[in-house]
Amino acid sequence: MQDAQRKARLTEFLDRIWSGGEYDAIPDFIAPQYVIRNDPGDPWHGQTLDHAGFRHRIETSRAPFPDQAFTPVSILADGDEVAVSWHWKGTHLGDVSGFTASGKVIKMTGLTVYGFEGLRLNGHWQVCDRLGVFMQLQANAG
Repeated sequence: MQDAQRKARLTEFLDRIWSGGEYDAIPDFIAPQYVIRNDPGDPWHGQTLDHAGFRHRIETSRAPFPDQAFTPVSILADGDEVAVSWHWKGTHLGDVSGFTASGKVIKMTGLTVYGFEGLRLNGHWQVCDRLGVFMQLQANAG
């Protein structure tokens, strides 16, 4: 039963926090310490965040793509870990990585393995197509 609860909780987290920007709900979903175990290219790679730090990460990440949306493709649970493959898209409405806003939709795919403490997330290990995002940003620059 806990696998099903964690999968549902992760889906709700992606929808409300990452896609919806419900920053005040972060303590409901995130453990007091959240470890970014592996996330190459992410400015927070290797850091341990408290709720305020996690909120800053979400706000900073959403700023250039305020309408961003994560769509889970597949979710697998095993004990204290839940893996999700996902599609992401967002409209480039703010400056990011030296690229001025283009108004174009940017897309990416990835896979994230989240750790859980009970029903709250305590960290992740992620791989995603940041090179593809860079290439899209570069193609839209002009």
